[in-house]
Amino acid sequence: MGADAVELDVRRTVDGVLVVHHDPIDAVPAADLPADVATLGEALDACAGMWVNVEIKNESADDMIADETVAHLLARHTDERWLISSFRLATADRCRQLAPQIRTAWLVERTPAGAVERLVERGHGALHPWVEGLTRATVDACHAAGLEVNTWTCDDPGRIAELLDWGVDGVCTNVPDVAVRVVAARG
Repeated sequence: MGADAVELDVRRTVDGVLVVHHDPIDAVPAADLPADVATLGEALDACAGMWVNVEIKNESADDMIADETVAHLLARHTDERWLISSFRLATADRCRQLAPQIRTAWLVERTPAGAVERLVERGHGALHPWVEGLTRATVDACHAAGLEVNTWTCDDPGRIAELLDWGVDGVCTNVPDVAVRVVAARG
């Protein structure tokens, strides 16, 4: 579809297998998942050559999912292709501790006060705010601090154009072909 990157949601099955799946599956064994649910390793291999945002989806303080995700990424020896993100700042911190050469980001719905300062202090490279909570001031503050802004999830072409005008670094979307057309139309 022409996208520059892909986002993979990583979760752990009840038997400890890391798979790419948006919804919780922590009570399901890997063998009981549909055949179209890829393991993290399979998905990373399928994305060869692409920039990949690996979103760790863990509702609790499960450092093992961070540790194993980082191990998968490091094993591929292409650190510049990865960005690890999580709604749990502690998870992003753990990944940063394990592999400081891999970029990390904090996913937020609304940008909390002091977020930019916390990200810079902890060495993260990006903020990933929900598009409905994103303001131009947040983009400007992040860029002034040397942080990228990758927003989620925007499927409206007009809003994508506005976000590009604001200077966002990335837009997560369910319609990459639409986003590619908006980018191309802008030259």
